[in-house]
Amino acid sequence: MTSPLLAGFGLGLSLIVAIGAQNAFVLRQGLRKEHVIWIVAICALSDAILIALGIWGLGALIEQADWLLVVVRIAGAAFLTWYGVRSAVRAARPGKLDADPSGRPVPLGTAIATALALTWLNPHVYLDTVVLLGSIGATYEDARWWFAAGAISGSIVWFTALGFGSRLLRPLFAEAVSWRVLDALIAVVMLAIAASLLLGL
Repeated sequence: MTSPLLAGFGLGLSLIVAIGAQNAFVLRQGLRKEHVIWIVAICALSDAILIALGIWGLGALIEQADWLLVVVRIAGAAFLTWYGVRSAVRAARPGKLDADPSGRPVPLGTAIATALALTWLNPHVYLDTVVLLGSIGATYEDARWWFAAGAISGSIVWFTALGFGSRLLRPLFAEAVSWRVLDALIAVVMLAIAASLLLGL
């Protein structure tokens, strides 16, 4: 049997690495070098809390609460649509790398609120962390917390690498066209996820 720690790390990392709203936001903030440590900490800590809740047994409860998933889906779709439209506007009227279209840096409070919303209003996060990881972790019985530790470690490694490593791509994004393409891709990802959430109701 695979080591619970390694199994948790591998599965957790594979789920988190997939392109999504949360990763797109972390990438964008990393490229801008704005509030990166806060964003990375919020995303990693949120994942840790959700993974722990799943291992503790909340996943089974959520699977029974269909109405809760519906509420989260609608709220998440609304937020992602709003964020996607904003990204599309930025793509049409790109500003400089270190500023938003109005010429001002993103305030810390706004960045934190966005990171929290992209995490806690995204049903996919609950399905991946609480339900899926929680269910698989339960199969390790007494070693399930080692599985959780591995999954949490995977989350920390990924968000740290994405947030702080993305600055290596800054020379590529020195040109306005690169920034326009990134914002356009973010808009597509956000709107596609929002549509999938609504279609899944």
